[in-house]
Amino acid sequence: MAAGSCLLLFLLPWLVMASHSPPGCRIRITSKGLDLVKQEGLRFVEQELQNITVSDLHGKEGQFHYNISQVKVMDLQLAFSDLHFQPQQHLVFNINNASISLRFRRQLLYWFFYDIGSINASADGVHIHTVLQLAKDEAGRLKISNITCNASIARMHAGFSGTLSKVYEFLSTFIVTGMRFLLSQQICPSLEHASLVLLNSLLDTVPVRNDVDEHIGIDYSLLRDPAVSTDTLDLDFKGMFFPRARENQELENHAVEPVIKETERMVYVAFSEYFFDSAMHAYFQAGVLAIELEGEKVPKDLEVLLRATFFGTIFMLSPAVDAPLRLVLQVSAPPRCIIKPSGTSVSVSAFLNISLVPPGRPAVQLSSMAMETKLSAKVFLQGKALRVQLDLRRFRIYSKQSALESLALFSLQAPLKTLLQLTIMPIINERTKKGVQIPLPEGMDFTKEVVTNHAGFLTVGADLHFSKGLREVIEKYRSAPTTPAYPSSRPAEPSVDPRQL
Repeated sequence: MAAGSCLLLFLLPWLVMASHSPPGCRIRITSKGLDLVKQEGLRFVEQELQNITVSDLHGKEGQFHYNISQVKVMDLQLAFSDLHFQPQQHLVFNINNASISLRFRRQLLYWFFYDIGSINASADGVHIHTVLQLAKDEAGRLKISNITCNASIARMHAGFSGTLSKVYEFLSTFIVTGMRFLLSQQICPSLEHASLVLLNSLLDTVPVRNDVDEHIGIDYSLLRDPAVSTDTLDLDFKGMFFPRARENQELENHAVEPVIKETERMVYVAFSEYFFDSAMHAYFQAGVLAIELEGEKVPKDLEVLLRATFFGTIFMLSPAVDAPLRLVLQVSAPPRCIIKPSGTSVSVSAFLNISLVPPGRPAVQLSSMAMETKLSAKVFLQGKALRVQLDLRRFRIYSKQSALESLALFSLQAPLKTLLQLTIMPIINERTKKGVQIPLPEGMDFTKEVVTNHAGFLTVGADLHFSKGLREVIEKYRSAPTTPAYPSSRPAEPSVDPRQL
């Protein structure tokens, strides 16, 4: 029993590590970023509160019959607001000492006297406290999973005019008290609908499983619920590329887990070596890390040098001496990315087959050589697209048959390196030019990006900018109207017949 307990204690750290999958991509939103979100969010809340609808208020006091209808929010003053993080998964949004100006239609019947008109009212000391719980849904998307809301109105005033203004002042206690109650009851349902329906539709614009091009896609699903501290919100994404022909293929992540310590910028995005390795592994599995040059596509200077190098072999193949050359460059294993504080590099192993292609006859292989290259990678952000610019740093070739043939191939080292630099590298960089989108909602962009390398991962620190308002994006992607979470925005038509009051 004791031995079993000791074994469990020994294995426990490994079991914990196995259950915690390191992210390929991690995003941190800081308090500074949350301040920007608050500004845009406050405009959105104002728009939602302006659409509040209040049920008709009607009743009688003695011989007085009254009906209040067509309540409309005219103006809001949300001067004091606060949005902050609350561990472990929450955002807290507070509005204090706000005011709401209203206008509504009045009808009054007293004995045989009937009065109709409008009333201007003001709700002051409005306090709203909301707590949003953030979580990962089944699809791996960030969602607002729950909202807790409390709203109160400290006082309400109404201005009366008309022939029966004295009577309205007498009834103001009943009317104002009822209106304050009805208004306060509609604030939270409105904000709940705005959060659970509208803002979640905005979060639906964040890419989770997207196609990058015709060959590969990327999985940006969340690995776990967001981690919220008092100053930051961290989101761990899988960050794994996959070949589109085998979308369920998984690549284990053994890379260093990215660690973000900075909090000075609005947002930080970290990418581990696994992020880039999975991209190259997916391209390798898709079979696109190969290129073929034949005939006129082979640079003339290189063709002359190749024919001179393999003159003896070609001469023995007469009458195929004048047959066109074919060069096939094929990556032999998935390239590997290495990220160091000094820079980012990519190691590539490949083989180059050189053949003669006589018309109407099988190709004749002249040589098959191995190639080892190291590329320097410049990683940068443009808009919301992460891009990589590659440049050839080191290059060597050797024969797979013998060391003697490797010496004979030495003269091809420089021209083949030139071929890679002038012909192959532009093709590769053109393929990576589009980049891959970082998982941010539509309408939110990066500015002032700075890339910093670390041991095993790199980070991009940036500020945020709203290129579109929340309302604009929500309306663009909003689904067909459904039954709202609060009463219909169309008030009941009041009666103009005093006998119905």
